[in-house]
Amino acid sequence: MHPINNKLIMYPVPVTYDDFLVMVNTTSSERPFYKKEGTNTQIGQVVASFIGIPHDEEAYYNQLYDCVHSHGLILLSDSSLKKIDVTDHIQSIQQISRVVKEQSLSIRDFVSQLDKGRLQPNVENFQINRQIREAAIKMIELYTNTEKEGLESKEFFFVLNDVINWIFHLESELKKADPDLRMPAFLWYGNFRKSHQLLIYFLIEMGCDLVSFNPAGNDILSIGEQEKLKICFHAFPEISTLEPFPEEVRMKTTTVAFRASKEIEKILDCDGTVIYKPWQLRDYNPNAITLKTTYDEMFLVAGEKAMFRPHFDLQTKVVKIPVIFAKVNGVTSNRREYWNRLHGLILQENTYLVKSLPFSQGANNDFRFHYQKLLDNDGLLNLEKMAGAHYWKYSHLPAGLQKGLASAIRNICAAPKLKPRNSEKVDDVKVYLFNQAMQIPEMILKMLQKFDYSQNVPKLILFNNQLNGSLTRPDAALLLLLNQFGIDIVIFNPAGQSDIENYIDQSAFVSHWLEDVVFEQELKEPSVIKKLIFHGISKILRRD
Repeated sequence: MHPINNKLIMYPVPVTYDDFLVMVNTTSSERPFYKKEGTNTQIGQVVASFIGIPHDEEAYYNQLYDCVHSHGLILLSDSSLKKIDVTDHIQSIQQISRVVKEQSLSIRDFVSQLDKGRLQPNVENFQINRQIREAAIKMIELYTNTEKEGLESKEFFFVLNDVINWIFHLESELKKADPDLRMPAFLWYGNFRKSHQLLIYFLIEMGCDLVSFNPAGNDILSIGEQEKLKICFHAFPEISTLEPFPEEVRMKTTTVAFRASKEIEKILDCDGTVIYKPWQLRDYNPNAITLKTTYDEMFLVAGEKAMFRPHFDLQTKVVKIPVIFAKVNGVTSNRREYWNRLHGLILQENTYLVKSLPFSQGANNDFRFHYQKLLDNDGLLNLEKMAGAHYWKYSHLPAGLQKGLASAIRNICAAPKLKPRNSEKVDDVKVYLFNQAMQIPEMILKMLQKFDYSQNVPKLILFNNQLNGSLTRPDAALLLLLNQFGIDIVIFNPAGQSDIENYIDQSAFVSHWLEDVVFEQELKEPSVIKKLIFHGISKILRRD
């Protein structure tokens, strides 16, 4: 058999959040992997997904604005596609589907029938024209592989109708496609439906560049064979309520002025320091920022109140709490310094020391049905429904704390950092995290009730010496929830053996390696004298 001619072959180009625009603006012939082999063409393609939002929101939204208005990426979103006049192709699609079913034709034949029915764009560039057909075949194959009923599904006709309509809307952009010069570049923003995912898949299989952003944490590229699509994936440290795509450049001075006018009950002393009244932020939702500190810096930050830590901030009913989530492997050669620093942490106010593992009983209930019932159209958990569910065990807590807990649960499920186990899919991990979040130990709930968000940050300190049990997956799920809520977490492992790494993505926490590795190191708790001295100094500082 002769090889197929006029074939377009795409190779993923590795990019990052900092440099993806450089590659998008690079012509095909100057990118890696570009090659001409007879009538076939190889090109480097940019496919990237960025979920969540960085600390500097103004810079983030200004970059989005520049991507479209300065760099020419074509904006796609749920709101922009809704503005397109919908053409009804459903009857034609149903008729073609009946013919395919009666004659037992393949998906390739189905696409040929769409072509005959003029339900696909026709462009002059033969190579692009062929690629449109190939992309349509792969798109429909994806649908049949991910939907139980496949082409028999009643939803199929409506989904395909949407996608065909949108493709025709983009026909003018597709006609500009030139594998030797430049392929169209698209930017997806925000939440999505199944039909949106299929459109994006079609554009990627066509050879277009595709970059997606979702501050709320959902990933439009989380579709079949996503590992082949998503070459660049980056999860920012926070997730945020989805805002409309920016229509203008944000001015930082305007944002500061807005916050100054909206944040009430702030008291300025003579030095200009912002001080918050006790429990002033009790109705705010805590949202953690995990700080990337050095080993030495960690202990300095741990002693500071939340409001004095770097990146502490207030937004609309959300308090950004800078926290520590770290693992300390090994011990320092100066043992006295090692124990003094550990004791300095566990003696702080509202700190819980875990001396035996596991520390969470875990939950074995199947909450999959409950989880699905709580999802909104955007795929995120509904806070009000969650707190009103009959299995919600936290109704005795203050209303503000309940809302904060529900928000933290929604956030960890939206962008799970728990590693999948065996054949688990992303949705399975989300359900698991939700299930474990319904079983928070009582001692942890007491810690959260004492947490005044602008003041001393509660701490969970784990000492794992291989003599006191093993960290479990339910433990890891609870750690992720507490980290999201705004609790300092430090795991001390003198032997430097794996524990949290077995369950949680490495990007979620910071690892520190010290000079010596010590096996079966007994925990040395602070002496009575050290406790008296420490608490005496604390009382003086608080002027009790």
